[in-house]
Amino acid sequence: METTNFFNQIAQMDIQGDLHLTIAKGAENNLIVSVILKNEQCGDSAKQLIPPLNLRGTAEELDEGFFQQITTPLQTASGLMVNMEAFMKQLEEAKKQSAMEKEKTEKEKKEQESKDKKFNDGMAGKTGQIDHHFPV
Repeated sequence: METTNFFNQIAQMDIQGDLHLTIAKGAENNLIVSVILKNEQCGDSAKQLIPPLNLRGTAEELDEGFFQQITTPLQTASGLMVNMEAFMKQLEEAKKQSAMEKEKTEKEKKEQESKDKKFNDGMAGKTGQIDHHFPV
């Protein structure tokens, strides 16, 4: 039996995600191969916009050029999804930091308002009324 190294070549592509292959028979001894990379770790719904890579040709043509045709597009898609996920994580962290800063600022503002109110209340009790009793 002949060795094809098919899976070794896929492993060497160093892509992240699940590689989905669909192979269908086309007209005139041609095959239609649809290849798409799915990465469930990527939380960005824009990943759904990445289309499958469709190849058509005879079995011999696909044997000769399959990996040359799919390697760069799949590595690009893989990198894009990894970057999208990293972006989503950083965005979420920024939201948390922003919420924490907002909460901290609100707390400081409330504390200052409370101090100001106590000061003003204390001053209001002392102004306007001077109780000194002088003997007549």
